[in-house]
Parts: sequence; C-alpha cells; structure tokens
Amino acid sequence: MSNFSYEIKHICKQSGARIGVFHTPHGDIETPVFMPVGTQATVKGLTPEMVKATGAQIILSNTYHLFLRPGEEIVKKAGGLHKFMNWDKPILTDSGGFQVFSLSDLRKISDEGVMFRSHLSGEKLFITPERDMQIQNDLGADIIMAFDECSKYGATEREARKAKDRTTAWLKRCYAVQKNENQMLFPIVQGNFYKNLRHESLEEVAPYARCGIAVGGLSVGEPKELMYEMLDDLMPLMPKNMPRYLMGVGSPDCLIEGFARGIDMMDCVLPTRIARNGTAFTKNGKIVVRNAIYKDDFRPIDEDCDCYCCKHYTRAYVRHLINAGEILGGQLLSIHNIQFLNNLTKQVKQAIWEDRLLDFRDEYLKNFKI
Repeated sequence: MSNFSYEIKHICKQSGARIGVFHTPHGDIETPVFMPVGTQATVKGLTPEMVKATGAQIILSNTYHLFLRPGEEIVKKAGGLHKFMNWDKPILTDSGGFQVFSLSDLRKISDEGVMFRSHLSGEKLFITPERDMQIQNDLGADIIMAFDECSKYGATEREARKAKDRTTAWLKRCYAVQKNENQMLFPIVQGNFYKNLRHESLEEVAPYARCGIAVGGLSVGEPKELMYEMLDDLMPLMPKNMPRYLMGVGSPDCLIEGFARGIDMMDCVLPTRIARNGTAFTKNGKIVVRNAIYKDDFRPIDEDCDCYCCKHYTRAYVRHLINAGEILGGQLLSIHNIQFLNNLTKQVKQAIWEDRLLDFRDEYLKNFKI
C-alpha cells in the first residue's frame, strides 16, 4: 500500500483545471498549490511559523545546496529535513539538476553523471543519478525529483535530444535505486521547445510516474507565450490521475495561466527574491515600494490582502525599512508576496469549483500590469 495517493475533487467545465487532494506522509496538500522555496532549508528570512501563517502547505528545498552545505549526512543525523528545519508539513526536494545546469562554466556532463566545481569552495565533485537519490533519501523529503539534464533556451534540436535522452536514461537509474516508500519520485518531462521531443520525453518517462510527474526546462528565458504554447500542446497528453508539477514558475499571471491548463503544483523563488529588493505583488501588478512615490503613502501594500504585513504596516513604513537596509523590510514583503500568491491560488480554486476559471483569468489579468 503506497503512502501517497491523489484524488480529484472537481474538474472545471470551462478550462479542465482540477481541484484535488495529494495525500503524503506529512499531511494532505490541496491542489492547485503554490510552493514557496526554501533553498537552504529556510524560506529566506522567515521562520516556519511565519511561512505557515501565509497559508503555505508545502515547501521546496534544494539537493545541490544542501549537499554542499551542511551536507546530507548532517541533515540525516538531525532526523531528516523536517526535524532539521522544524517544518512538519510536506517537503519537496529538487534534484539539483537545474542548479548544476546553471553552473555552465563549472561543470562537465557525461552519460555517467555530472562533474562540477562547488561554487562555494571550488572543490571538484561528481554526482550520478544513484548518488543524487542517496542524497535525497538522506534529506528525507516527501517528494523527490529525478536527476535530469535541462538544456538551455536556444539549444539546437540535436542538443535538446541529447539532454532529453540522458534525462530518460538517468530516470531509469534513479528508479532502480529509489526504494523508500515514504518518498515519491517524480519523473521530469524535458525536450526544450521542440514539441516532438516533449512528446517523446513524456512517452518515455510516464511509465515511471506513480503518483506525480513534472514538466521541467520551461521558464528558462523564453517569452511567456512560448511557454504557454508548449503547455497547450503537452498538457492534454499528461497523465490525469496524479499531480502535475510545473517547475520554477510562479509569477501571478503564470500561476493563473498554468493552473488554467491543468497544472496542479508550481514553485518559484520570485516572491521572496523580489521582496528583498523592495518589490511587492498587488492585484494591479508589481509595485517597487522603495520608490519615492510611496514615502507618504499610508495605505497597506494591497488593500485587499489579509497578510500580517498589510494588516499592520503601510507602504511608507515598509519603504523606510527597505531604504534603511533593515531586515524587517524584506521579511514583511516576503510574508506579503507569499501570502498574495497563496490567496490568488485560493481565488483560482473558487473559480474552478464554480466552473469559471477562464472568465476569472480574463477579468484578473485585465487589471494586472505584468
């Protein structure tokens, strides 16, 4: 009997978007869901209690970064990531494939695995799919990602095919060694921006998807319209009886567009990264709170938001904190931005229940300045 299962509660008659419940060993996740990113076993600047207060149901952490520091053996000794970081809800760990892909000058990929230099120490390291599974096993997340190769935007079809084939070969090796019943391994569909390669990849990896599958290699610098086109082509072919996860995508407009196409899970560092730079989401688009226009603006960041920041503080005060270099400024905006996306996801759910998600999308994006 698997410790994971997924049940669909409702499918939007207008869009095909779904409401579901993903059962995991650390609790249920109601989908669609936005997942805040805690790369180094922390959502930057926030305690787990603060993250929970935003409505977050699950967080992401990163295998590559935790392997380098503090090391998976330390996390295992602590009792796994949940105990190490004091988070009792589900956790998903990314395999680190994307981070290694981002180290283009410091890495060398072969069929066996990836040789790379640590961006911290310069030390030469080698990760194979088997080693990656061992690290993720030691970290102890509920959902773990297959070790994959993400080809860059602009790659030739030949380069993209090579990365896609390698992703499939590595998945088979991940699957062969992943035996922990308390962890669910998600295969990743690759193929760059070639529809034929995406179709092939899906066909190759879908047999390994037991209770979840991911789409990787999008949101890597391409125009959003191209990403939507790829999803329009791919989503009707994706397995329907499990959660579908779009990796590394999470601006408000992309959330709505992704969920409307039948994506169930999305994550992004964007809300906390832009918060630390003094930028906030609002229902009308992003505002740069550090700008002088807000120096005597005593309204909340977003008048419709019920987060801790909006209930207690003004744009003028948060602007002062950001410009004075006070940590609290980034912290308050991080709380706001994560809760803003969680609240938006709730609105999406309501629209799915009412079979009017496409109407909601059109109304919402009409007023939202991208």
